[in-house]
Amino acid sequence: MRAVILVGGKATRLLPLTVNIPKAIIPVLNTPFLEHVIRHLSRHRIKDIILAQGHLAQPIQGYLGDGRQFGVKLSYVVEDTPRGTAGAVKNAASYLDDTFLVLNGDVFTDLDITAMIDFHRERKAKATIALAVVDDPTAYGLIKTDAEGRVSRFLEKPGREEVLQRRTNMINAGTYILEPDVLALIPPQQEVSIERETFQQLLARGEAMYAYSSPAYWLDMGTPEKYLQLHRDLLSGKCRHYGLNPGKGVLLGEHTDIHPTTQIKGPVIIGNNCSIGRRVQLIGPVVIGDGSTILEDSVIEDSVIWRNARLGPRVTLKNSIVADNCCLNESSSCLGSVLGDNVAVLSGCKLEPGSKIWPGEAVG
Repeated sequence: MRAVILVGGKATRLLPLTVNIPKAIIPVLNTPFLEHVIRHLSRHRIKDIILAQGHLAQPIQGYLGDGRQFGVKLSYVVEDTPRGTAGAVKNAASYLDDTFLVLNGDVFTDLDITAMIDFHRERKAKATIALAVVDDPTAYGLIKTDAEGRVSRFLEKPGREEVLQRRTNMINAGTYILEPDVLALIPPQQEVSIERETFQQLLARGEAMYAYSSPAYWLDMGTPEKYLQLHRDLLSGKCRHYGLNPGKGVLLGEHTDIHPTTQIKGPVIIGNNCSIGRRVQLIGPVVIGDGSTILEDSVIEDSVIWRNARLGPRVTLKNSIVADNCCLNESSSCLGSVLGDNVAVLSGCKLEPGSKIWPGEAVG
């Protein structure tokens, strides 16, 4: 079976992290997001993968190449104009002559894809939609099914009263299995939503469309807050099929130096070629990217630092994200802040919760 991963969006909700790098390859546990997705597909014997691209296509292709290093075959289709989720799938139609999988490129999940494929085939479905459990489904679309899991209705972003009436918090999880003749319903060269238009057409035609429910982990990594939550979840073991779970401990990369006076409370992951100075406190969950330096008397808590950052001395970083090549100078602090790449925080500067600093800026 082939898979199409939709990675063409501009990821505006993740700004300023995604000014110069597409969301699909921002680091998660020091590994590009899409690499996690590809390896998960490979574990389920899906090794022929098409990436449906648009915005910032080249960095993804440059990193992933033909997929050989991951044991898969990667192909690329690039839209010159965004045409919605269905339009992106239609753009890959030349690759899709058999049952295929579609994944939204901003969803992190440990969904049992093999079991979902079996479910689809057993029911001879035209389309199968994975469901996910969320605390607040009002921001998503609800799916109503019968006792056998056959879809009978879609509810787009229902109000809270309607959610209570339906007594469900199961939403469309952004993973689909489709038969190739579904492509005929998608007009070419037009902007079409698979969720709001194509699925509604299938429903109106009385086609066999099912919802696959499972206890899988699911998170839409669409905002900085959710990006941090993803790291908290992965480091605490909430997502079953991903490695690098240090529990309450620490995982160190190669050629990384930690001063004996450093205090670490896990979970913490530190990449390769890092230096952690005297009396630094790392209070997990914390992830530090390759080549980063934390100087003396700094405190890092509940934060993610990307590559080649330099912090300190006496820097405080809490509940924050620091992108590549940032420099936080002496006695500065960032609380609940998001820093794009190549940002300089000048000595003594205090960034308050909600601060977002664009790439290349100097603040203070």
